[in-house]
Order: sequence, then structure tokens, then C-alpha cells
Amino acid sequence: MKLRTLICGLLALALYGPLRAQDDAMLASMQQRFGLYTERAVQEKMYVHIDRPFYLVGETIWFKAYNLNGATHRFLDLSKVGYLEVLDTENNPVVQTKFALADGRGNGSAQVPSTLVSGKYKLRCYTSWMKNFAAESYFETSISILNPFVRFDPDKASKEETHYDVQFFPEGGHWVNGIESKVAFRAVGVDGKGIRFKGSILNQRNETVLEFEPELNGIGYFTMKPAEGDTYKAAITDTKGKRFEYELPKAEPLGYVMEVKDSTSALVKITVAARLQSDAPANVYILTHTRQANALFGKKALSNGKAVFVLEKAKLGEGISQITIFNEKLKPVCERLYFKRPEKQLTIEAQLGKSFITREKVAVNLLAGTGQGLPAWSSLSVAVYLDDSIQYQPQHDIHSYLWLTADLKGDIENPGYYLQNTGKYADRQLDNLMLTHGWRRLKWDKVFGGQLVTFEHLPEYDGHFIHARLLNKSDGMPAKNKDAFLASLDVPARLYVDRSDDNGRVKFEVRQFTGPKEITLQTDLANDTTCRFEVASPFSRQFSTTHTASFYFDKNLENQLLTRSINMQTANAYLPRIYTEKKAVLTDSLPFFGMPDEKYFLDDFTRFPTMEEVLREYVKGVLVRRRQKEFHLRMIDKLLPNTYYTTDPLMLLDGIPIFDADKIIEMDPLKVKKIELLSSRYFLGPMTFTGIVSFSTYRGDLGGFELDPKVLVMPYEGVQAQREFYAPKYDSNNANSRIADFRNLLHWAPNVTTGKDGKATVEFYTSDQTGRYNVVIQGITPDGTAGSKTVSFDVKKRSL
Repeated sequence: MKLRTLICGLLALALYGPLRAQDDAMLASMQQRFGLYTERAVQEKMYVHIDRPFYLVGETIWFKAYNLNGATHRFLDLSKVGYLEVLDTENNPVVQTKFALADGRGNGSAQVPSTLVSGKYKLRCYTSWMKNFAAESYFETSISILNPFVRFDPDKASKEETHYDVQFFPEGGHWVNGIESKVAFRAVGVDGKGIRFKGSILNQRNETVLEFEPELNGIGYFTMKPAEGDTYKAAITDTKGKRFEYELPKAEPLGYVMEVKDSTSALVKITVAARLQSDAPANVYILTHTRQANALFGKKALSNGKAVFVLEKAKLGEGISQITIFNEKLKPVCERLYFKRPEKQLTIEAQLGKSFITREKVAVNLLAGTGQGLPAWSSLSVAVYLDDSIQYQPQHDIHSYLWLTADLKGDIENPGYYLQNTGKYADRQLDNLMLTHGWRRLKWDKVFGGQLVTFEHLPEYDGHFIHARLLNKSDGMPAKNKDAFLASLDVPARLYVDRSDDNGRVKFEVRQFTGPKEITLQTDLANDTTCRFEVASPFSRQFSTTHTASFYFDKNLENQLLTRSINMQTANAYLPRIYTEKKAVLTDSLPFFGMPDEKYFLDDFTRFPTMEEVLREYVKGVLVRRRQKEFHLRMIDKLLPNTYYTTDPLMLLDGIPIFDADKIIEMDPLKVKKIELLSSRYFLGPMTFTGIVSFSTYRGDLGGFELDPKVLVMPYEGVQAQREFYAPKYDSNNANSRIADFRNLLHWAPNVTTGKDGKATVEFYTSDQTGRYNVVIQGITPDGTAGSKTVSFDVKKRSL
């Protein structure tokens, strides 16, 4: 054994050598530029636990979002706002909502609209920062939505014509004449599931070159050396005897091919074979990284058209590593993925009884641990719902999603299999998965380009960004260097400002912006009245190519569907109104400018009939002047006593900027509750104001004041307010209540935390609905160890 270990070590040194960038100037440059890129291109990875994968219209989607560092799977407190959407088969959004994130966690809810048709939908979730990268990096899962009030065809899928999606993937990305290489393949049906078949590779003379068939989930591989001048196609015959033909990738006359395999339990061998136009000496470079971390670099000279690298598995990160081969011009010529199994998984034990009666209290005792049964602090989310036999696609398990699904392209059938099973067969299937679901996340021209990479979308670290463009009304061209103001009728007052750039773009970072609001957008109307606003949607307009499976509903389940529909309508009818409303929590009662220098509650003084008299008689810090038949307000500079500013202050009415002092003077003072003054220069963004005068009406509704028609007024949905999940409690006082309780979703707890002892308890009551219920628990520890657990229990009728 010692001799074998020594030989392996010497082999690694001879074939690979130390991966140190200082050995070569090109390697040093690669290391430096890759480091600069990864420092700026921080990767967020999001997982969303939804309460159920199947919904009726009118039901509520409850969700918990885990926002993690893509490299470490630890909670990432970078973005404070998450975006959740439900898309139809044509990528049209049917549900959109924003929700708050804090310390990498957030939760919320969304109502399923009653107008939707029955079908499969795609639920996705992302942050503003994630919009800088491909849509495949967003969290996505498939959900089924059924509208029992609109007639639909339950056997829709069975009427579709049989066809299969068959794709071929040469290892490393290229198929080169005269070089033997592995070609992986994947064949799926219209339902997105792998198929069984027997296949043959045929040349242009219809001669059979080899035969092949899949091993697992329609995936497998064959090894072949393409001959120069030949073209190839694949013929497959499915289990029904139907034959289909597909073109293979065209073999290239020149290029590079790579082969990756385990040489020992501790080493990975990468062989690069090249067929080049010239026989001149050439070098190839390797860069291996695990989600932009654990980067390893190396260089080898091609000898007889081959170069061999050996990697130590211990230096690779857990999960998916990307292995890329570059030529001497730092152009990627081969690339593939390699998987190193994670050592730890969060284990969750859930103890509860096997059977309960209706309206009985249920206590679920949870115990979370990592490795050798050690207890662990963890953040969990728990859903308890009725398994009513209606078919659906199971939702992602957090462990397999983080290690596999999130970093691969396309749908993965039964991803949990690859992590739960070990051994040579399972390892081969896992490697086939890497070959057929590879995804080039990094664009190497950006990594090794001459300039630092820039990003269009900033992370929303303090609050939501509202983006808009200022355009000239006359010609529609961008309006440059114009002051822009955004405000809403809100208590306390919030004002956001920006100055348009060369493209007319402005952005407002709105903090504590919760629930539906009516916002106003305007320029400085005292100096500029020739611009208009276009407000951009904050939701992403790029979409993944992930296939959405066809919708199918078994008509034998119509009775279960009827019961589910009645239960949904009953639950909505009897739900207390207080729980159907979202609650905004007031965190700060001060306006944006802080504590005022002077505050006047007008009911404490003699009421004057005009605003001019009110300001002149007892508002000390404001001087009213009239010049050229126009009123102006001047404020005292508190830093220089008896000195007035020479320009108008910022005037606010219920937080809305007003740029015409004449309109303030014309107001009915009896509708104004208070006046607040800030008697000093105030700096807000790129702007400076010579004091602030804030008028507040009794109801915060402008008191009948008419805004200038040039002000854009529009509804805008902020971050959703928290909505409490409602479930009745049946104690001795209301156990025999006659109010119907047909809840299918018994409990939703998005913020369950196990302590240092790894323990937590979740309690809820059963409803009047009998049947089998599933308890689904998902969670993760602070160090990025994730896991899940599903248990079941039965609810029986209460005996009389």
C-alpha cells in the first residue's frame, strides 16, 4: 500500500507538477485575471421551498427563499429584495411579487389568480444581482395549476404525437476526426422523462458502425473514432417499435479532445489529444475551479499530440468543478464538468404519531444533525399538506438542488438518486450526468478580457431600485442631467432623488417601501417642464430554455378534484378577514430628513383663514416674500442667525415635492395638520436644498390639493408586507365549533430554527379533512450543509 501511494504521488508530480502561477508568466496572468473576475462576479444561489407543488386557482402559494453564496452555500446577505414569478408555457408572467430578504432568508405568499387555465407553470425566483448572469442561474421549479371552473381536457397529453428529444455531447465539447473520444447522449420524451430504446450509429453508406442504449433516465455514452470524410447519424427504436433518426454532431478536421477519468481514488487524470494544422511545439493550459473557488492552474506541452494533467481530488471543492483547457492564445478549446461527492448532509429526524383524529393537536419533534449524529443549528421550513392522490411533479430537494440542479443545464430526472447511491455504477451515471448537462456559466472573454468586468444591475443591498428613463417630450430623446424626484403618499414622508445620466436613466433606491403604493415622479417643475418618464419593470426579461413538461390530469381523479375544489372555496369563505390582509410594519416614524428643527401643530394656534397669514404669524423659521406677483419662501439659516437663504426651500405636501410657492399659499390651512421645518442646508443624493418646509394634512391624502398635470402618478407594488399563515386552534373552548374546516394545507412554518442541541418542535391542529398528510421539512445550516425530510401521518374521523 505504501509503495502504491508513493507511485501515485510521483505520477502526480511528473505528469502535473505543482500548480503554481509563478512557474509561468501566462499562468500568473490567468491567475490574476481570474481572481479579479471572481472578486467582482459574486455568485448568488437561491433555493425556494414552496408549500406544495400542485394548486387550484384561488389557493395561496406560500414560499421560503434561501439566498446563498454560490461557492460556499452559506447564507449571503447581499440582496435585500427577492423576485418571484410564475410563468406560463410562453414565458408570460401570470404572478409577480417582490419580497424582503434579510441575512439570506425571506418568505412570502402569492395568490393563484382565478383567470388561469389548467396546465404546467414555471415558478422562478431571483435577485436583481442575479439578472447580470444567465437566466439558468435563477431558481426554477415546475408547478401544476388546475382551474376546475373552466372545462379542460384531462387526456391532453395522450393525444400528442410521439416524438423524442435526443441530443449528443462529445466529451470536452468537440468531436475530431481520427481521435477516439467518448460521446454521451440523452433521450427524453414529451414529459421530460428519459426513455428506453435501442440505437445504432450509421455512416453515410447506411452501414452500422456501433450499437448503443441508455443506462439510466435515457442517458448513456459510447466511444468512437470518427473517420475523415464520413458523416454519421443515429437511428433509435423505442419500446413500441417506432424508429427515429437523428444527426450526430459533425466531426471537425482539426481540434482538441479531452478525456477525464479517475486514475486512482485520490487522483483525476485529464488527457488532452490534439490534431493541429502545424507540427510546431504547442502548449495547453488548464484551469479548474469549483463554482469560482478552489482554482487550480497548470501548463503542459503537447507531445505527439497529447498532454496529460493529474489533479489531486483533495484540492477540488465539493460538488461540480469546471475543467477548461485553453490554447496558447487563452481561447477555451475543451471543457467539461467533474463531480466530487460532498462529505456531509444535514440529517433531519421528525418524530410524530402515525395516526390522529380530526381537530387533534399534532406535535412534530425535530432533530437536526450533521455527520456522526452531531446536533446542528439550522434554519428550516415546514409544510404539512394533504396527499390527495392528484398527480404532480415532486418539488426539488434542497440538498440535491444545491449540489446538482442549480449548477447544471436542463431538467434532471430524479436528482436525488445520484447523491443517495454510491458505487461504480452510480459514479458512472453521475459522470454521464456531467457530460449531458454541462453548462458554461463563465464567459471566458469577460474573464480574460483586457478590462474589468462591469455589471448592469446593482445588488439591492439597502432597498429596492426603481428604474426609469427621462425623455424629451418633443423628440423622445434622452434628457440628460435633469433632476428627478420620486415620492409617495406615505407616513412618514419618503423622498428619493437622482440626476439623469447621458442615456436619461435614473434610479431610486427606495427603503422601507412596503405594499402597494401610489408613487409620483417629476422633475424640478420650476425649471423644467419638457420631460416625461418611462418606468421600467424590475422583473427579468430573460428566460431559461428549461423544458416545461406537458400537462396531464388523470380523469379518474375527478372526485378528488371536486373535493379539493370544495375545500378550497370553504377555506376561503371562512378565513378570518384579518388573515387575508397583508400587514406593513412601521419601523420608523421619522420623515426622511430626520428630526425637524421646528414643528407646529396648527390646532394649537389660532386658526387663520389663509396660509400666508399662518406662515407670517407664528411659523418663525419661514419668511414669506412676494416678487413680481409670485410668492417665495425663505428660510432662516440656523448656523448663521438673522441670515436668510436666497432661494426657495424644498416644499413638501404629505411628502410630495411642490415647486410652486403660489399653490402652497393658495391652500386651505384648515386641511393642514402640522408644519415641520428643517432650517439648514440638506444634502440628498446629488442635490442640495436650502432648508425644508413640510406640510402634512390630516389624512395624508393632499387634502384636495391638485398636483401639476406634468407629475406622473402611477400605482407601484413595493416589497410585499408579511402575511400571517392562519390555522385554527382547537382547545377545549372551540373543539366542537360548527364552522367548517376543510383545510388541505394544515401548516406552513417558514422560520423554524433548531438550537445548538439541534431540537425544535412544530405544533398544529388537524382539520375536518381525513386522509394521509405529508410533512415536508427543508433546511440548511450556517456552514452550508443542507438536507430535507418527508414523513407522513393519517387523519381519521372523530368518533361520536
